[in-house]
Amino acid sequence: MIHYLLPKDGSFYKANLHTHTTCSDGSKTPAEIKEIYKAHGYSVVAFTDHDIMIDHSDLNDADFLAITSYEVETNAPNIGNSWLTTPCYHLNFYSPIPNQTDYVCPNPRYTFANAPALAAKQSHYKGDYVRIYSTKGQNDMIAEACAKGYLVSYNHPDWSIQSYPDYIGLEGLTAVEVYNTGCAVGGWTLDESDHVLDEFLMAGKRVYPVATDDNHGGHDMCGGWVRFKAESLTYENIFNAYAKGDFYASWGPEINALYLEDGVLKVDFPADSHVCRVAVHSASRWAAARYGEDMTHTEVDMKGFFGDMARLRYPDDRGYFRVVVFDDKGRRAVTRGYFLDELK
Repeated sequence: MIHYLLPKDGSFYKANLHTHTTCSDGSKTPAEIKEIYKAHGYSVVAFTDHDIMIDHSDLNDADFLAITSYEVETNAPNIGNSWLTTPCYHLNFYSPIPNQTDYVCPNPRYTFANAPALAAKQSHYKGDYVRIYSTKGQNDMIAEACAKGYLVSYNHPDWSIQSYPDYIGLEGLTAVEVYNTGCAVGGWTLDESDHVLDEFLMAGKRVYPVATDDNHGGHDMCGGWVRFKAESLTYENIFNAYAKGDFYASWGPEINALYLEDGVLKVDFPADSHVCRVAVHSASRWAAARYGEDMTHTEVDMKGFFGDMARLRYPDDRGYFRVVVFDDKGRRAVTRGYFLDELK
């Protein structure tokens, strides 16, 4: 019996899900962003300008898709009156259809850089919602976003100076950034946020990992991405692949296939990914690793994992495993957590 963890059919589409342009505080226009990313093999870009949501469908063509989205931030009361020491929440909201630009808990006063002038031209951008730096304050916004059909990502938790108590109570998230190119090249974080992903998963929250750029137009482009597996490049197909977790995150190696066959995990890679290590993490201390040079295929017998989960009577909605792939430069590809109840 074969259980495909990434869909068997369809094509992969490379995507950057966190992008800033001249519509807010970026240095590149949306059209320039499109051309740069297409030249680097991307098919999808989510335009997540700060507090301004614009439908960029005019950029779409047969090989490129713009996702309508935006980023909101909520700052804690200033610590020492310095932005450098102020914790914050940053969330991205992704619209289910390109021309749906309804704002979540709107208040145009939060716009900055080039966004206020654009916000003034949007007659529907009205409201006086006051953002509150607390779990409840964020959950109120996330709940409204989910009611509108939006997907929600929790961005760069390390850069945001946040720790477990700040984020573990968040509800309704679709994804968490496990890699952010802007943070990496800026030196704000030297590590990735896999630990945050596992903390969500161990709490039973099925949050997906995403790698993004959070680019503002410098050396922060084309460094982190997700690869969606979908039937074709349409807004509906890509949005649904995001919602279902039919993708993996990467800032280096690629995965061509991922499936379970008779209790054995099988993973395929292209030769030019230079894969040298594959690790399988789980909700328990069960783990496995495989090593090689320029690996194109590996297998891991998962019967021990499933046996441990059964013997320990792990709840089906809490037991999970996920796969991490390393290349010879230490870069990673990260899959979502696959839970017991979806593997039966």
